[in-house]
Amino acid sequence: MRSFLSGLFFFFSFLFTAQSQRLCGTTEYSNHLQITDPTFNKGLQKATNKINQKNTASATLRDTTANEVIYIPVVIHLLYKTAYENISDAQIKSQINVLNNDFRRLNDDKVNTPLAFKSVAADTRIQFCLARVDPQGKSTNGIDRRYTNRDFFTTDDEMKFVATGGAAYWDSKQYLNIWVVKLSGRSLAYATPPGASADKDGLVIAFDVFGNIEKVRPVFNKGRTATHEIGHWLGLTHTWGDTNCGDDFVDDTPTQQSYNFGCPVFPKMSTCSPDNNGDMFMNFMDFSDDACMNLFTKGQAKKMRGLFAQGNIRNSFLSSFVCDSSAAQGGPLPDTTKPVTQPVANLTETKVYPNPVQSILNINCKSATGISPKTMRIFNSIGISVYTIQLNQQKTTHNLGNLAGGIYIIKITDGKDSFTSKVIKL
Repeated sequence: MRSFLSGLFFFFSFLFTAQSQRLCGTTEYSNHLQITDPTFNKGLQKATNKINQKNTASATLRDTTANEVIYIPVVIHLLYKTAYENISDAQIKSQINVLNNDFRRLNDDKVNTPLAFKSVAADTRIQFCLARVDPQGKSTNGIDRRYTNRDFFTTDDEMKFVATGGAAYWDSKQYLNIWVVKLSGRSLAYATPPGASADKDGLVIAFDVFGNIEKVRPVFNKGRTATHEIGHWLGLTHTWGDTNCGDDFVDDTPTQQSYNFGCPVFPKMSTCSPDNNGDMFMNFMDFSDDACMNLFTKGQAKKMRGLFAQGNIRNSFLSSFVCDSSAAQGGPLPDTTKPVTQPVANLTETKVYPNPVQSILNINCKSATGISPKTMRIFNSIGISVYTIQLNQQKTTHNLGNLAGGIYIIKITDGKDSFTSKVIKL
């Protein structure tokens, strides 16, 4: 018993520490799209190839000019179940302010950029504005605030569809869609790289790391999670290239061994540092705490702006008018909460035990519909499916001994009803 309690103590100690370390779900999400979405790879390759190509598109599509400020209209799909999750307009607007400061290098903490990197720090000349015209041409404040009876969402995109308790996208050629939700597990957010399908394009972010006031948690309380994820949405990869001493395909970010977390002290050296300056851990595309991030580079700015070039994937934003309230037709839509419907879960008699579990997990599953078989899927803390099986009997046992310790999400469905639960694996 003592060894069990000791193990439990160390597990929760590890979990507490892990919760304060940044975790971005974009890489795993992109890998999943490459397998499940046949059009994604083509779109991503198109975006990559177009960045440095000479413009060959129709003359009706204009190109950016060298010093043009690119404006990106934003719609916030805020999905909440509890009053605490229903963050204020002020918190939402604080995030827009953070984005504009970070992407224009107007952030106060730019003074913390080491001298060695100041020469490559960039004003990307990209700004963000809450949409003032909705897809129907009506006036809007850019906040699509909706109640959902979902307890939480995972990185499976269900928040993007009304049928699964989410909110439908607005035209992704005119709006940057941001779904603000309660996310399960450790992942703070994830974004679609260029090339994703229109109905999924945008980013998903936890409500308590969105903005820099009110309901934000340390150490992600300065709005840099959204800055990081929009970097992915604009084609940037992590500074370490998601592999040991990898390549992020940007010339002025130094090679580094892996991600950084917390607040490193400059210079932070690694085995592949090209010089005595070490890692650019203060780059928005690393994993440092919000308070320690403060720059994009000129190379990153060039890569992001390349997506708006003539014929490239984000070019349509150059002709978007939806931040201009004078373009709205008629009066504003009523500013009311719109309930979100989802299938009612009748698998209420389902039992999952023991919890926490060391190896053998028991499932006692019975639904009101009587439909069989049922499908059980287990997701890890960042929403990646790690176990799938058909349940052909009411009572089943499952050996989870090969799974690493951590928090997992169990989802059981019979095609009509569903059941979701968290389980701790020791």
